Amino acid sequence: MIRTIYILWLRQLKRYARSRSRIIGSLGQPILFLVALGYGLGPIFQKAGQGNYLEFLAPGVIAMGILFTAIFSGMEIIWDKQFGFLKETLVAPVSRLNIMIGRTLGGATVATLQGIIVFLISIAVGFRPTNIAFLPVAFLVMALIALFFTAMGTAIASLLEDMQGFQMIMNFLVMPIFFLSGALFPLTGLPSSIDTIARLNPLTYGVDGLRGALVGGQMQFGFGIDLAVLTGVTVLFLVIGSYLFSKIEI
Repeated sequence: MIRTIYILWLRQLKRYARSRSRIIGSLGQPILFLVALGYGLGPIFQKAGQGNYLEFLAPGVIAMGILFTAIFSGMEIIWDKQFGFLKETLVAPVSRLNIMIGRTLGGATVATLQGIIVFLISIAVGFRPTNIAFLPVAFLVMALIALFFTAMGTAIASLLEDMQGFQMIMNFLVMPIFFLSGALFPLTGLPSSIDTIARLNPLTYGVDGLRGALVGGQMQFGFGIDLAVLTGVTVLFLVIGSYLFSKIEI
């Protein structure tokens, strides 16, 4: 079991390491958000009495980098379906649960590494974490975000057969999840309907946890609630993803 999980985890990392264009391309959007929004809207944010916008924005952009990398890792399942690689894996004398866990851990590790890279880029453009002692907490939150959205991507991809369908569903999920997470703007003072949707959004708690760990003093829920929600939804989608993955027909 452990050997199977390790092999699939390592395979995901090797895929990531070989795809230099994918690494560079996935960093373009976070850099654009950090530079264009961080410096473009910074003076307006400061005049509104909200402080340094780059400090507010950076945790959200880090979460965005993890979100996109993690959830789109589910596309690899569809790709493997179409080219027969998944069939070779599924006919192996190992549990499908182990296969799903190995792929999910690999995708989550890649997404977490992506978040760390975006964090380093944020520092390069001027962001400074207020308390280095909380960096392990920030990395834990990154890992939970990565695990949750990798499991979600796997669950959705297990139901689909073509790339077009996956991309359409992702467009209806990813952008609302990102924009309604508090990554780009504070969640205070929102209409009640939008506030309710934001509170039901798991990424909201990830952004809140990252912001608290990296900036401090700007949390809306607290570490206890953030970690509890992220852990709960991660476990739930790991179970759902495992069940749906086990039902894939070859």
